[in-house]
Amino acid sequence: MKPGLIVHSDRGGQYAGKGFRALLNKRGIVQSMSRADDPYDNAWAESYFSRLKAEVVQNGVFEDLQDARTEIFEYIEMYYNTIRLHSALNYQSPMNYENNYFYSLTKANPLSD
Repeated sequence: MKPGLIVHSDRGGQYAGKGFRALLNKRGIVQSMSRADDPYDNAWAESYFSRLKAEVVQNGVFEDLQDARTEIFEYIEMYYNTIRLHSALNYQSPMNYENNYFYSLTKANPLSD
């Protein structure tokens, strides 16, 4: 594992338990937790993972680890970032939003031509 890895979570029992904390410590991973009773500490991640669970996992399971990797990769790179419209981005996909942003920078900068 790369040095400096941080795992952020809420204060769920599975993350605060001795076993999980010992595993992180054994691997040199720093643990970060949200403040108690503050769901806004990590609101973006909470929202993202709720969508991931609802849109990918649903009520099913993955056949194996490779199936999980493939499905999650396809969801993120082929749908979530490229097609799925995000209300926080004025109902654009992240890719479209980013492209429009960089395009606006070139139009605002006459030296870019």
